[in-house]
Amino acid sequence: MTIAAILLAAGRSRRFGTADKLAAPLGAWPLGLHAARMLATLPLAARFVVSGPAALAWPGFETISNERPEAGLAHSIALGMAAVRRSGVGAVLIALADMPFVTAEHIARLLDRHSGPGTLVASSDGVHRMPPALFGADWFDALERLSGDRGAGRLLGQAEEVVASPEELLDIDTADDILRARQMTSPESGAAS
Repeated sequence: MTIAAILLAAGRSRRFGTADKLAAPLGAWPLGLHAARMLATLPLAARFVVSGPAALAWPGFETISNERPEAGLAHSIALGMAAVRRSGVGAVLIALADMPFVTAEHIARLLDRHSGPGTLVASSDGVHRMPPALFGADWFDALERLSGDRGAGRLLGQAEEVVASPEELLDIDTADDILRARQMTSPESGAAS
């Protein structure tokens, strides 16, 4: 079974302020490249990034430009799904570029749960289901029909869970979140940058 990845990187980051959130420094790389670099190490059939007007380069990814980020997360997913359909894969992993601490090991655990076209597996902190999430081909139509800025959240309520720590699943939304992430990557924290 072949699996593609969509990395969502076109959000407007309203809660972050006026700066380009994904370009914000975090350790050795900009915030957005942490997830991209991790996904680039995995044996995926294709990698797509749905990016807004920000000018990060995405090595190892086919870039899909979202000219209407104000249309919400669902629009980014639909753009990515059009590319996924063209690639002919049987499943898609959807990840967020503002989740810098998700490990390749966690993604491998998600991918290991692939069980055919009906697969629906989400990450969880033990309380909430969230991306990264794996969708078999039976879910492709539902992903393309999403609307608004909530993304695939309503679909994930039905998902099998793969639990990781809340720190690993940290989603950077605000300036306070990036400060916390920088503390987590500082040499004093023992985390690698």
